[in-house]
Amino acid sequence: MEKHKDEFMREAIRLSVNNVEEGKGGPFGAVVVKDGKIIARGVNQVTISNDPTAHAEVVAIRNACIALNTFQLDGCEIYASCEPCPMCLGAIYWARPEKLFYANTKDDATAINFDDQFIYEEIARPIGERKLFTQQILRDEAQKAFRKWLESEHKVIY
Repeated sequence: MEKHKDEFMREAIRLSVNNVEEGKGGPFGAVVVKDGKIIARGVNQVTISNDPTAHAEVVAIRNACIALNTFQLDGCEIYASCEPCPMCLGAIYWARPEKLFYANTKDDATAINFDDQFIYEEIARPIGERKLFTQQILRDEAQKAFRKWLESEHKVIY
């Protein structure tokens, strides 16, 4: 199995290198594997798509969910060329794969000016102390959707 892990990671790395060589985005690639086969690939598409959420892992998760026709990656493994940023890590947890493997570390990413430390620090701060102005408004009105969700017989639990 270790050999397969290396092959899957090499594909994620290959994608990251190609993305830089082709000038399509940052040096990040990811693959999603199920039953020993790659079912989806993703590369960083932030600048080419003008989408700040189009990180390699998110793109791979989206592609895998389309391929599997589901919103969860049960029984899947994700191979990322770099340790996921906070957004991608959140997406990975929501997708619920079985395993995550990565190559470069977040410190390696910091060394080439992809530094997520600011986000890690901001998440830990109380809302009123964050750099991004944040204020809660209209909670009572928003609760209507939550009540309807609780009462709904048509919801899909995830």
